[in-house]
Amino acid sequence: MAAKHRHQLPKKWSEEWGEIVSGASGGFLFGIPLLCTMEVWFIGSYAEPPILLGIIAITFFIVFLINRVEGFRSQQDDKDPISKAIAESIETLSIGFVCATLIMIVLQEINLQTPLDEALGKVVFEAMPFSFGVALSRSILDGDRYTNSNSNQPQSLGKGKKRIIWADTVADLSGTILGAMFVAFSIAPTDEVAMLAAPATPPWLLLIIFSSLLITYGIVFASGFTNQNKRRQQQGIFQRPESETLVYYLVSLFVSALMLWFFQRLAFDDPWSLWMRYSIILSLPASIGGAAGRLAV
Repeated sequence: MAAKHRHQLPKKWSEEWGEIVSGASGGFLFGIPLLCTMEVWFIGSYAEPPILLGIIAITFFIVFLINRVEGFRSQQDDKDPISKAIAESIETLSIGFVCATLIMIVLQEINLQTPLDEALGKVVFEAMPFSFGVALSRSILDGDRYTNSNSNQPQSLGKGKKRIIWADTVADLSGTILGAMFVAFSIAPTDEVAMLAAPATPPWLLLIIFSSLLITYGIVFASGFTNQNKRRQQQGIFQRPESETLVYYLVSLFVSALMLWFFQRLAFDDPWSLWMRYSIILSLPASIGGAAGRLAV
């Protein structure tokens, strides 16, 4: 009995962690539209406390309604579904607030010099779409993280092996490019990229790159949005999780630079350091869009 209990405990923690990662990934997908929106930062900076409390209350109410029918946790029969939905809604808002706070710190919109009321305002406004994404994470692209399947058996590809490898690679590449372009197209023409790039130092740019890689890895391989056995069976050239994450981040980085040039935010006579800073800043939301694109193909 004790051995069985010890065996079930790691699985329970694994499921708990998986649901949190899935919720956070959904939050990042939903938070993209407001991630680099200067107006949201400014509105949050001077919003009065009653307004902020009202936004939190509205967000909680909407999240509660979502959790009554869906939620980011797997559905189980419960004798008190309302209490369960309330508890899950509190967890959802907590994940949304943590994700929004971390991303605002990475973008240097919140630092040690930021007044507390200004920081809270920015986080509250950004946490609203993040929380919706957390609550809807299971219904966005529901996967099959814990279902045993025989699909992980090697497939006999025969003469079509090379064709399948290239087809999977082209599909992933196309999805990444389209997803990254979709996001970058709406952000590249704005002043937010230049504003965020101005204070960015080389160590901070490395932090943004690491954050982009971590978030996209979580979305594609750790969130359960897709059947991971099926995902790992694909025969693309860069199909290993680490290599796929790195290579398609570089693709998103290239797309970011291309969009900045297309909207004349960068020119060929600009220094390479400016190209690098602007592209790395834009690659954070663009790579998230690219990850979503790979899930869609």
